[in-house]
Amino acid sequence: MIDSINWFPGHMAKTRREIKENLKLVDAVIEIRDSRIVNSSANPEIDQICKDKPRVILLNKSDLAEESVNNKWIESLSQNNTDVLPVNCITGKGLNNIKPVLNSLLKDKLERLKNKGIKSYTIRVMVVGIPNVGKSSFINKMAKNNIAKIGDRPGVTKNKQWIKTSIGIELMDTPGVLWPKFQDNSVGINLAFTGAIKDEILDIEELALKLVEFLQKFYPEKIKERYKIEELLETPLENLDLIAKKRGAILRGGLIDYNRVAIMLLDEFRAGKIGKISLERP
Repeated sequence: MIDSINWFPGHMAKTRREIKENLKLVDAVIEIRDSRIVNSSANPEIDQICKDKPRVILLNKSDLAEESVNNKWIESLSQNNTDVLPVNCITGKGLNNIKPVLNSLLKDKLERLKNKGIKSYTIRVMVVGIPNVGKSSFINKMAKNNIAKIGDRPGVTKNKQWIKTSIGIELMDTPGVLWPKFQDNSVGINLAFTGAIKDEILDIEELALKLVEFLQKFYPEKIKERYKIEELLETPLENLDLIAKKRGAILRGGLIDYNRVAIMLLDEFRAGKIGKISLERP
C-alpha cells in the first residue's frame, strides 16, 4: 500500500524550471512545511534551487506539534540566510513576525535602496511548499481575502499570481506543483498520516494501524488519556481493537468495524484531538 506511493510527476521538472526563472523577480523565498513532519513535508530540491535567496521557513500547524520539538527544528534549520518561524496559517498566529524577519534578512539590500532615496520598497517574495502544507491558507491570511483557492486536497493551486498584502510585501504563488521526494517509506507514511496524500488511494485501515504503532511507542499516555484506556496491550492491532470498543466501532456479531475506527482515529489525530504530536525530530 504505502510502499507504492512513489511518484515524481512529469510536471515537476517544469515547476523547477519555472521557479528558477521566477526567482530573479523576488527578493526572498517563503517555504511552508508541516511542523509535525518537517522533513517529510519538504521538497529537497528547494535547498538547491533557492540557495542564493534569503529564505523564511514557516513551520505551519505548529500548535499541533510539540513545542520543544518545534524549537529543535528552528535551531536545526536556521542559518545565516535562513530564518525559521512557528506559525498557524489559519489563525494567523506567528505571521506578524514575517515582516521583521524579512527586513533583517534583506537588511543590506534595503539599506542600499535607502541610500539611493528609495524609502518605501515593496518586498517581493515567492511562496513555495508541497501540496497541502497550508500554502493557500497562508496567502489568503496575508492578503486577508480568498485570492488563492483553498482545498484540503493536494494540488489545488494551479497558476502563478501576485498577491498584495497590507504590510508592504507582495507574494508570488509558486508556479506549478512541488512534490516531495519519497526517499524512504517513512516519508510517504508521514504524508499519509497528516492527510497530504489522498485517503482514497490508501489502505486506510493499514494506515491507522501504523499510526497506533507510532503512538504506542512514542505517545502511549496520549492514547490512554484520549480513549480512556487503562493499560495498552502489546500489539498495535490489539490497541486498535481497544480504541474501537471504547468508541463503539462494532459491527453486528461483535466484530470490529475497522474502517470506521480507522477514519475516526486519523481524523482525531489530524485535528490535534489526541494531543500535540511530532512525527519527526531533527
